[in-house]
Amino acid sequence: MQKSEVLVKIENFERALKRLKEAVERAEDDLDKNGVIQRFEFTVELLWKALRSILAYHGIDCYSPRSCIKESFKSQLIDDDEIILDILEDRNRSSHTYILRKNKRRDFRKDKKSLSKLHDEPETKGKNVIKTWG
Repeated sequence: MQKSEVLVKIENFERALKRLKEAVERAEDDLDKNGVIQRFEFTVELLWKALRSILAYHGIDCYSPRSCIKESFKSQLIDDDEIILDILEDRNRSSHTYILRKNKRRDFRKDKKSLSKLHDEPETKGKNVIKTWG
């Protein structure tokens, strides 16, 4: 894994996170809320893949979202693996209950803590770790 590839993955995550935040602020109707859920799922996917790339750049292998989050915590890329694992669980739950979304929608505006945690972790630390380790 080359440094430029890692930086691209981090930038992809940053863009997705920005778009997710915009969607959260604008969501009004059911269609908008479904779009927010899709963006959330996509952003979480890019998060763990960015973490996997950073770890691979430094010679650490991980193969699943959970193992990449755990390894990122061990490597001090993230400060709190529990909240990121909770976010991953939310993503898994939303992906597996797609049909039930009409009845049970999550109000992402109430989950600012998770969004801010997504924002704080790989964006700032990932680039710094690449600079520090690389």
